[in-house]
Amino acid sequence: MSYEYVQYGCGFCAPEGWMNFDSSPTLRFERLPIIGNFYTKNKKRFPLNVRYGDIVKGLPIDEDSCKGVYCSHVLEHLSLEDFRIALQKTYSYLRPGGIFRLVVPDLEELTRKYLKDARQDAAIRFIESCCLGAKNRPKTIVEVLLRQFSNSAHLWMWDEKAVVRELEQHGFRCCRRARFGDCEDKRFQEVEDLDRFVDAVAIESVK
Repeated sequence: MSYEYVQYGCGFCAPEGWMNFDSSPTLRFERLPIIGNFYTKNKKRFPLNVRYGDIVKGLPIDEDSCKGVYCSHVLEHLSLEDFRIALQKTYSYLRPGGIFRLVVPDLEELTRKYLKDARQDAAIRFIESCCLGAKNRPKTIVEVLLRQFSNSAHLWMWDEKAVVRELEQHGFRCCRRARFGDCEDKRFQEVEDLDRFVDAVAIESVK
C-alpha cells in the first residue's frame, strides 16, 4: 500500500491523514472479534484508525512511497539489532527527499541530571527515568509471560551523536537536532506532542 505519511508506535495519537501503526499487544486484543469489545486494560481504547503493525517485522507500506515517517518514544524499546532493522525499513518506505523525524529519551540529558543529583537515591531515580532495570523478579508463569510480551521496558538508550551516526550509516542525510514543530513540512505538527520532547532528543533526517 502507498501512504504519504506514516507513523509507527503511535499509541493513542492517530490523526486523520496519517497511517497510524502500533505494535501493542493490547491493540491486538482490542481487535479480536466479540471478546475484544470487553477488553479494557487501558483507560481508553485505541482509536479505530490505528492498525497493528511492527516496524521490525515490516509494515504493509510500498517502498519509496512516503513523504514523511514519524516515531516518538518507540526506538528505545528495541534491541540494538532491531533498532537497525527499523531504520533500514523506514529508509525503504521513504521516497527520495522524504523526511524522517524521531524522538527518543536523551541519555546525555538524563545522565547530566543524575550527576547533579546529590540525593542518596539518585541512582535509583536515574534507572527509573531510563526505564531500565527491574524492581521485582517475576515469580509466576503469568508474570514471566507478561514481562516477556510487554513493550514497556527500554532496551537501548540513545544520545544525539549515536542516533545521527546510525542514521547516516543507513543512508539518511541532512541529519540535524530537531525542535518541537520546527519541520518545514507542517504535516508533522499533526503528530508531534510538546511533552514528548522533554528530556528527549529529536532528530530529523532526509532520504
